[in-house]
Amino acid sequence: MNDVRVIPYLVEEVQETASQLPRGIEMIQAPDLWTESNKGKGCIVAVIDTGCQTDHPDLAERIIDGKNFTSDHNADPKNYEDNNGHGTHVAGTIAASLNQNGFSGAAPEANLLILKVLTGQGSGKYKWIIDAINYAVDWRSSEGEKVRVISMSLGGPTDVPELHEAIKQAVSRGVLVVCAAGNEGDNNGNTDEFSYPGAYNEVIQVGAVDLNRRLASFTNTNDQVDLVAPGVDILSTYPGGKYARLSGTSMATPHVSGALALLINIAEKEFDRPLTEPEHYSQLIKRTVPIGFGKRSEGNGILALSLVDRFLDLLNSYYNVNDEKKTKENKSMVIVP
Repeated sequence: MNDVRVIPYLVEEVQETASQLPRGIEMIQAPDLWTESNKGKGCIVAVIDTGCQTDHPDLAERIIDGKNFTSDHNADPKNYEDNNGHGTHVAGTIAASLNQNGFSGAAPEANLLILKVLTGQGSGKYKWIIDAINYAVDWRSSEGEKVRVISMSLGGPTDVPELHEAIKQAVSRGVLVVCAAGNEGDNNGNTDEFSYPGAYNEVIQVGAVDLNRRLASFTNTNDQVDLVAPGVDILSTYPGGKYARLSGTSMATPHVSGALALLINIAEKEFDRPLTEPEHYSQLIKRTVPIGFGKRSEGNGILALSLVDRFLDLLNSYYNVNDEKKTKENKSMVIVP
């Protein structure tokens, strides 16, 4: 079967340099968590896509390993170079290194496992994807580290049981699977559009909003959407050592994948133990804010990583103020002998 493809996307602009932090990374508040999360260091995200430009200046240090599952590059499993552009863009949003110009991905010290399952034309076989998922789950680094997150900005119209089973196995083994909702939306939240694997209940399905927090007209809507993230005019890395602005739910998905690398580090440090996949999902969802488009369109809402910290700051401020008031009241009630 060859009916699984990269989620359609629009190339808005290609540029030689990037001199600022992408607005999408700012919008999800990733930098607010960099200190606490050590910028995602030690967390490994598997990018199942069209490959990646391995010597891109902002990605070379982040790529820990990879494999080609396609017929491209003479089917050489060691050659997972991107001959499309999509995978390099996705990888940059997840974990591009913080460069001297201020450009960065969501988790700029996380590591990437690049698994090429789509050809230069953006299409691939379901078997390639299934094999890549199983490979990611079983993969271990030389130090015994394992993949914590799988990011897939791809999809097709067919519910393939073998694909679903591979995802269920990944989740059961503690791997968070993040998938694009798809770009077949009709701008009507009351109608359903399904793309697989995004529509499976076990994955974290990501829809798209623009940089003004408006729902993207193309984003799929259905009862399995978990949250939304920036997916319109998104700046990230691109082949040739360049940068590009792309639009699609493909671009929203890696914002969430990178965010999870930060949250995994924070949560497991706080709890002082490894967390399960449902526990990490809970940590993610409590950092979302409804934006008024309904559950079928936005799920739990837009990703806002520092929401919990800001709430706690407000709560602490409230109690500090009230403690001061109580102290003053108590002082005024003291009876002088």
